[in-house]
Amino acid sequence: MKPTDYNFRLKDSILGIQFLFVAFGALVLVPILTGLDPNVALFTAGLGTLVFQLINRKTVPPIFLASSFAFIAPISYGVKTWGIAATMSGLVASGLFYVVLSFIIRLKGDNFIHKLLPAVVVGPVIISIGLILSPVAVNMAMGKTGDGAIVLIPFDTAIIISMVSLFTMVFISLLGKGIFKLIPILGAILVGYFVSIFFGVVDFSIVAKASWFSMPNFTAPEFNWQAIIFILPIAIAPAIEHIGDMLAISNVTKMDYLKKPGLKNTLLGDGLATSVASMFGGPPNTTYSEVTGAVTVTKAFNPAIMTWAAIAAIVLAFVGKLGGILATIPVPVMGGVMLLLFGIIASVGISTLVRANVDFNCPRNLVIVSMILVFAIGGMTFNFGGVSFSGIGLGAITGIFLNLILPQPRKDDHIL
Repeated sequence: MKPTDYNFRLKDSILGIQFLFVAFGALVLVPILTGLDPNVALFTAGLGTLVFQLINRKTVPPIFLASSFAFIAPISYGVKTWGIAATMSGLVASGLFYVVLSFIIRLKGDNFIHKLLPAVVVGPVIISIGLILSPVAVNMAMGKTGDGAIVLIPFDTAIIISMVSLFTMVFISLLGKGIFKLIPILGAILVGYFVSIFFGVVDFSIVAKASWFSMPNFTAPEFNWQAIIFILPIAIAPAIEHIGDMLAISNVTKMDYLKKPGLKNTLLGDGLATSVASMFGGPPNTTYSEVTGAVTVTKAFNPAIMTWAAIAAIVLAFVGKLGGILATIPVPVMGGVMLLLFGIIASVGISTLVRANVDFNCPRNLVIVSMILVFAIGGMTFNFGGVSFSGIGLGAITGIFLNLILPQPRKDDHIL
């Protein structure tokens, strides 16, 4: 079967469930960390994947869309500051940003996005995302709330649980074989959960109270300019990540999806999937590298398998007991996973700079990278017309602005 063939067969449903299993740990981690409903995230991941397939129905890449880690920091801040509904308006706008990019690419070609968002801008933005989140991971690993204000589990117990979770994730990532190598997050959560049960810090009363069938806590967006302006610039990093994921699945299937259906269509599908997800109160969608890895291992290129994965996610979203079980996962388990995960995000940003051979002897590059990192991580805030710009969003805007206005270096314009 060619990767372009779409055959909806019942026997592929098992493979679809397997791919959902691969994505599950990361999929539900984002809503758990940000205060959203994991069952809503399951529903919107399935719905978003179907929307993506509909947009790219002529040539469907075998990919699965689910919760984006790039938005963890802004969603967490937005939920605390403006509430879930207002935060969703910013996430809807992020999806529409992808849509706008897709139409610009239709007019100007693929090279436009690389000129607007080169590695020297995108790399430090991704680094900022990982480093800004690191204190949250450390606090949770020590048994505290993300801001460190409240101790939920005694330190001695919490640190054992979090370290077991962390090293389980490390060992699975390094030593896992086949399909198991693709589920380090899920494996770490399961091992950490069993250790937590041993220490008696898991409260099962939530599961007992939850019904088997229940409607996810859907939340419609409420328009909020502050949330939109705060969150919108952060969509830059996942937009670039999308290109990398399309290249990855193209290499796996030996099909050039950047040509057919083309970045203009895949980015459009990703954008609409993100906006649709946010309409229901779910996190933004992005293509999942874990699932691409599973496709590599299984050689299951039929895109209809992802349709089955999407259907399974939607069905699971209405299982109330599942949401109850996810709510019982202790804070140190998630903290242990996040310690590595957020470090990896920062490392991906460094890798982006290295792969693009960004010259750090060039003052222009040093200025751009330095300003992005300091403005984003340092907490710089600018106010324009009563609207506040800060954090990752300010860092991203600063990087784009500097990249556009700073003169290109001369041949001899280097730091000696």
